Amino acid sequence: MLSLRSRPFGRTCRFGALGALAGSGFLFAAMPALADPSPALDRFSFSVGGFSADPKLNASVATPYGTLQTGDIKPGRVTMPRVSADLLLGDSQGISFDYYQYKRDYGGQFGNSTSLGPFGTLSTFGNANLNTKLDFAKLSYKWWIGSGNTVLGLGAGAAYYRATLGTSALAAVNGQIGTLNERSSDNAIAPLLEIGVRHAITPDLRLFADASGVWKSSGRFHGNIYNASAGVEWFPVKNVGVVVSYGVTNIDLTRESDFADSRLKVRLQGPSAFLKARF
Repeated sequence: MLSLRSRPFGRTCRFGALGALAGSGFLFAAMPALADPSPALDRFSFSVGGFSADPKLNASVATPYGTLQTGDIKPGRVTMPRVSADLLLGDSQGISFDYYQYKRDYGGQFGNSTSLGPFGTLSTFGNANLNTKLDFAKLSYKWWIGSGNTVLGLGAGAAYYRATLGTSALAAVNGQIGTLNERSSDNAIAPLLEIGVRHAITPDLRLFADASGVWKSSGRFHGNIYNASAGVEWFPVKNVGVVVSYGVTNIDLTRESDFADSRLKVRLQGPSAFLKARF
């Protein structure tokens, strides 16, 4: 029997975006009174909700004996928790924070036979289990152009992402059978650019559209994450409202290693709903 044991790698990294956001809150509290901003913007807002997406997934998991490929699969609809906050500094600049987590397990037929060249073939028997997890957080500084009911926002900042891929399967290498368990995990910080539009039909009914891009072309863990969404905000009471939007997120991340590369490609598409407080 062949014993195939996992090689854990990666290191834990803590992201300080929440701390930076809290510090900005203290700054906001200490600021003197300012003129009213555009009715499309809030001095401070905080949103909590979920993103209900129908993901399309393609992953390759590196092992010391070859790479297991999933091909394109649809693991089924998933709801991801999401938190965002915006703080306006002055009348035309501000700080924006966003966080979500994608987590999905899948069991199915994939990677049944992978050629290892002169070393033979890696084969799996029955169902293989795939575990995926992505944590994503971004912190950006925004400039808002305009002062009427419609404003255009340009943002730049940094994003933190951490991806984990794991698989388990009954496998054979050159006719020797054993249990294959592999796990790949890593994190990185990458530059971020954003653009957004806000339009106030009334102070309590507003439209918005946003797009952002994250990319990192070098390093052991690199790739890109793109997002676009559009929606509406409605405030039935002055400080509390609901937000409904529809968005698309494309994720393509690669983690390089000595024996093979792990790659995670996910397309998330679907509606989001949030409860929003503004001040």
